Amino acid sequence: MGDWPEDFASVKQGIGCATCGDGRPDDNGFGVRIMTGSHSDAYLQREGFRRGYVVAIHRGDHHVTELTDLGADEADAYWNEVLRVAQAVTDVYRPLKMNLMVLGDALPHLHTHVVPRYGDDPDAGGPPDLGSEGRRTDTELQRDAELLRRKLRSGP
Repeated sequence: MGDWPEDFASVKQGIGCATCGDGRPDDNGFGVRIMTGSHSDAYLQREGFRRGYVVAIHRGDHHVTELTDLGADEADAYWNEVLRVAQAVTDVYRPLKMNLMVLGDALPHLHTHVVPRYGDDPDAGGPPDLGSEGRRTDTELQRDAELLRRKLRSGP
């Protein structure tokens, strides 16, 4: 059994939220940006579950923790951007299954894990373990990021 991060309650309110404080960097330390949207930025992850693992981070004019904190129009816009990224990952990597997960249990800033699942998935038939399976080389990360950027520019 775990514990909530010590600053969870304050960050949930937007106080000291590192994600808000970071702005919109091209590289957030966890991954490289593949899309800059009106309501989100999407980052291809350096470490991760599987090739093509992306995290889409809400980028509105205010801190948001939950999807339910958004008005209908803003939720539609955010979700449409997430779906656009998920479609690009699907088109480029052809996973067997795609998971979209809105968690925020460790980082209370709205973000969605776009998790491709493949035939050799060790967690097949159940929820994915997002633990690290190794770090991508910078060459591989940049190559994959460019494939996804190209797909996002060209559309469905």
